[in-house]
Amino acid sequence: MFKVRDDEPEYAFVPVADGPVRNRYGEYINLAEENSVLVGKTLNINGDNGISDNPNRYKQHGFYFNADNCISCHACESACSEKNNLPPYLAYRSVGYVEGGSYPSYTRLNISMACNHCDDPVCLKGCPTRAYTKFAEYGAVLQDPDICFGCGYCTWVCPYNAPQLDVEKGHVHKCNMCVDRLEVGLKPACSSACLAGALDFGVIETLPDNRQQLKTQIPGFPTPEITHPNIRFQQTKSLPDELKRTDSIALKYRRHSAQGEYVTEVDTSKTDGRRHWNLRKLLSSHENAHIIFTLCTQTTIGAFMLMVLGPLIGLPGLRIDAIFSWPLAISMLFIMSFGMAKLNLHLGRPLRFYRGFYNWRLSPVSREIAGVTLFFAGFAGYCLFSIFDNHVSMLLKQAATVTAIIGGSVGMFYMIKLYLIPARPFWNHWQTASSFTGTALVLGACLIALVTLTGTGLEQSSVRSQQLSSVVLAGLSLEAIGLVFHAYAMKKQGGEGGASFFEQISRYGKTYWLRNGLLSINILIMGMVIYLGLHGTIGIMLAVLVLMSILVSCILGRALFYVLVIPTTMPGAFFWRNKGFEEHAKQSGLANMPQTGVVPDKH
Repeated sequence: MFKVRDDEPEYAFVPVADGPVRNRYGEYINLAEENSVLVGKTLNINGDNGISDNPNRYKQHGFYFNADNCISCHACESACSEKNNLPPYLAYRSVGYVEGGSYPSYTRLNISMACNHCDDPVCLKGCPTRAYTKFAEYGAVLQDPDICFGCGYCTWVCPYNAPQLDVEKGHVHKCNMCVDRLEVGLKPACSSACLAGALDFGVIETLPDNRQQLKTQIPGFPTPEITHPNIRFQQTKSLPDELKRTDSIALKYRRHSAQGEYVTEVDTSKTDGRRHWNLRKLLSSHENAHIIFTLCTQTTIGAFMLMVLGPLIGLPGLRIDAIFSWPLAISMLFIMSFGMAKLNLHLGRPLRFYRGFYNWRLSPVSREIAGVTLFFAGFAGYCLFSIFDNHVSMLLKQAATVTAIIGGSVGMFYMIKLYLIPARPFWNHWQTASSFTGTALVLGACLIALVTLTGTGLEQSSVRSQQLSSVVLAGLSLEAIGLVFHAYAMKKQGGEGGASFFEQISRYGKTYWLRNGLLSINILIMGMVIYLGLHGTIGIMLAVLVLMSILVSCILGRALFYVLVIPTTMPGAFFWRNKGFEEHAKQSGLANMPQTGVVPDKH
C-alpha cells in the first residue's frame, strides 16, 4: 500500500461524496452490491493483501478537469511520471492545447488527459491477450504488461491515446488510476500535484467544491459516445470561434452553436496544399509488417477460394490440373508463411504470439488470428493429403478443404472487422471491406495465373486466362468503386476522416494519383484482355506488365491505407505528442537525445 504521510494536506484526500445512482449514460455508478462476490477482495498491491475501508470503494470514480484553471505547468505529468518511474519518451498523462484568436486577444485552452477508465473500455474488448481488466474497485481499467505481447491494437482503438506502446520493452502500459493511493484514501498523484486546482478526482458525477459544470466534452476532446469516458469538464471562460491545434495534425475546432459546442474541421493551412510523393515515408512506416501480412494472407486465401470454389460456381477454367497443384501449393504456403512470420516479428514480444488466442470471445484480433491459423492448418492438410491416393486420404482432404474454407472466411471477416474502429474514421468505412475483398480476388487470381499460364502458354489456356481476367477485373472494379465512395464520404464527413483525405491529396498527392492511375489503366487493360484475349509475345509482355502494375498498385494502396489514418486523439503541443516533431527528431538525430521525449524507430 501507499504510505500516507503524517502531514498529508487535506486536498490530497479523495472527498467522500454521495452521487446519483446512475451516470448520464445510464450506467450504475455502484459497481458491486454488498453481497456480491466482488466485494471484500484484495487488490494485492505490491504483495499487500490489505483491503480498504473506503465506503466508496465500489463506486465508479473519475477525473474532473477545470479547463479554466489549467496553466500548463505540467506538474500533473511530472508527478505521474515520477510515481510510475516512466522513461522520458512515455507519459501516462500529457498536457496538450488548442489556441485561437488574434493579437492581443489570443487564447489558449489547455487539456490534461490520461486514461479515462471508461464505462465501455474498447481497449479491453480489443486486446487479444486479455491484458485489460475493469475492476469493481473504483471502476479502474487496469492493464497487465506481463500478459501483453506488444501488438499495439489497444493504441489503435482508444480515442484518447491512453495506452502507451513502449517500443524499448516491447509491451503496452498505461495509467492505473493510482489504485494504491486510492486504497488509503489519497487522490491519484496527478490530481494531488495540480498547482492551479484544475485537476480533481472523485466519484463520477459528483461536483467538486467551488465548481459549477459537469460537461462531458470540451474543444479538442473526442466524442464521448465511443467509450463513455469517466471524466467531466468545466469550461466557462470565453473562447474564440475557431481554435487550432499546434501539432502537425490538420484539424481545427469551430464553434457550432450559441451553447459553445465545437465541431472538428479540416485545417488546410497545415500543408502548402501542393501534391508531393513522400514515397520514402510511405514505404518505411511502422506498419510495414501489417502491409505485408494483409497482402500475403489475402493473396493466399483468395487463390485457395478461387481454386476450390471457382469450378463450383461456373468457372471451370479455375480447376487446377495435377501438374500445377504442387507449384501453386508451395507458392501459397511460402507466401502465407512469410506474411505470418513478418506479423509475428512485428510484435514487441514475438515469442508470446500464442497469447493472441486468449480473448477470442471479445477481440476481433483474436478471432482473426484464430481464423487465419485455422485456414493455414486446413490448407496444410489439403496439401498433405493430396500426396496420397486412397479413399481415406480423399476424405481427409475434403475435411481439410472445408476447414480451410471456414478458416479463410472467418479470418477475412475479422481481418476487415478489426479495422472498423470508430476512433479511426478513415478506416471505419465499408471501403475497407471492398479493398480487402478486391485485393484477395485480384492477387489470388494473379497468383494462379502466374503459376499455371506460364506452364501451358496463353494459347492453350484461353478459357483459364479469360476467366482469371474476369476475376481480376471484378476485384479491381470493386476496389475502384469503394475508393470513389470512400473519398466522397471522407470529404463530406470532415473531421479526422476529412483530414486524412486532405493528407492523401496533398502530402501524398502524387502517390495517390499514381495509384489511381494504375488502377484505372489496369481496369482498362483487363477489359481489353477479356474482349481480345492475349496472343503471342506481345500478349506475354502485356501480361507481365499488367501483373507488375497490379502489384505496385496494391502495395501503394495498402501503404496509403496505413499511413493516412488520423485517430480521434487528443491535441498535442508544439514539441510533445506531435507527429511532425517526432519525424523531424528521427530524421535530424534529435531522437538520440533522451530529453526530447522521442525514441528512434527500432521496431
